[in-house]
Amino acid sequence: MDNQPLHLLHLDVFTPQGWINDACLTITAGRITQLAPSRVAKLPAGEKTIDCKGCLASPGWIELQINGAFGVDFAEQPHRMWEIAARLPEFGFTAFLPTIVTSPMTVFQQAIEVWKAGPPAGWRGAIPLGLHFEGPFLNPKKKGAHNPQFLQLPNPELISDWNAANGVRLVTLAPELPGAFELAQCLRERGIVLAIGHSFASYEEATLAFEQGFRYVTHLYNAMTPIEPRSPGLVGAILTNAEITVSLIADGIHVHPAMLKLAYQTRTPEQVVLVTDAMSALGMPPGRYPLGGKQEVWVDDQSARLADGTLAGSLLKPAVALRNMMAYCSVPMEAVLPCLTSTPARVLGLTSKGRLEVGADADLTLLDRQGNPMMTLVEGQIVYQA
Repeated sequence: MDNQPLHLLHLDVFTPQGWINDACLTITAGRITQLAPSRVAKLPAGEKTIDCKGCLASPGWIELQINGAFGVDFAEQPHRMWEIAARLPEFGFTAFLPTIVTSPMTVFQQAIEVWKAGPPAGWRGAIPLGLHFEGPFLNPKKKGAHNPQFLQLPNPELISDWNAANGVRLVTLAPELPGAFELAQCLRERGIVLAIGHSFASYEEATLAFEQGFRYVTHLYNAMTPIEPRSPGLVGAILTNAEITVSLIADGIHVHPAMLKLAYQTRTPEQVVLVTDAMSALGMPPGRYPLGGKQEVWVDDQSARLADGTLAGSLLKPAVALRNMMAYCSVPMEAVLPCLTSTPARVLGLTSKGRLEVGADADLTLLDRQGNPMMTLVEGQIVYQA
């Protein structure tokens, strides 16, 4: 890590208190050490400066659900996790959770081993903060694109190595399955975030799950019981509980824009996470691509689907999700940026990421006025530049 100060000048910086226009942001040894208007910033002679006039500075974007990219599926080829992580900064990501969908149990173990082994020498890229295991404890009635061959009933004996120290940070499961609460207690005691997803839970079952420690929802609306007049279902339980943090796929394909707006209006941006749920075709041309669980996905220029038409992840880039939510909800950029930054950081209990302030990690996504990534810095190092 370069310990020499780097001064980024003439930025408009998004902070927890709002925008600081024409600011200087100084980075030293991977941390933010100065954030002040450029006209009063301290700039010792001889130290490196970059003129960033015209750019917006966002905290580095954090992705909690991405299945792969650039032709690689994390569940099919977990050993290539660090290779793909090195390329994700071009989308603005500075940190992420490689997501392993329902697969043979050996695949989850392989992902743990790859994460624990760490990056190769000289590696730079978006930091894998740990792993998101989306499965295998999902309801077959709401399996979506998950391979039913590998679905399991909750069994604590199957997760003996699942803990935060081994990189398992987030697990999505269906709380209505037999044994789900016992398994959830094991996970929670090991420092793992519990998420409801791919679930056929009723309103009552969902409410009980919230009481049992489920505080996060994987891709709200998709693969879960909908609202009906006399049966609110899982969606109804979520929308009427503003304390629950939800993730949304804002591509306009998985969820109608009006439903995205409804979810956004039922809670603050601090309770909404934008995820891409991107699969291996992200950053690739149309064609056939792998999806974990030994499946094949047909990809055109808009969506990824199984042969029967079931949506199988997305091709969504976070900058598009940002612009979509701004348009769908008629809000400015600062009302959506927390959904890519401070909110996912809070879900994972991170205190030094997701915000730009003195003392925080120098993870930044510099944007043009349309929200497109122009430069990405991880721990103060430039890892992508348009």
